[in-house]
Amino acid sequence: MNEEKIQSEENVAEKERVETKEPSLYRVIILNDDYTSMEFVIQVLETVFHKSPTEATQIMLSVHKKGAGLCGVYTREIAETKIAEVHDMAAENQFPLKCTMEKE
Repeated sequence: MNEEKIQSEENVAEKERVETKEPSLYRVIILNDDYTSMEFVIQVLETVFHKSPTEATQIMLSVHKKGAGLCGVYTREIAETKIAEVHDMAAENQFPLKCTMEKE
């Protein structure tokens, strides 16, 4: 009987390993608008996305010149949380800044 139980547990362990897969990843994109200041975009990138001042400035310039910039790649839940943080920060500071996410 113990042999059957051990065999059964081994099968369950194998099955669990086979079914485990990596979570989907999403790119968080910050979008350009005509009202949000460059300084505020840098502040958001440093605060929410933990970018260095240099990296935040580079992303902000990309947003300014190309209309959008990549903030980072995250799992769905983290991407959604970061987008909500950006939107909340923007609303508190009366800016229309928006972020979006797209699947990798």
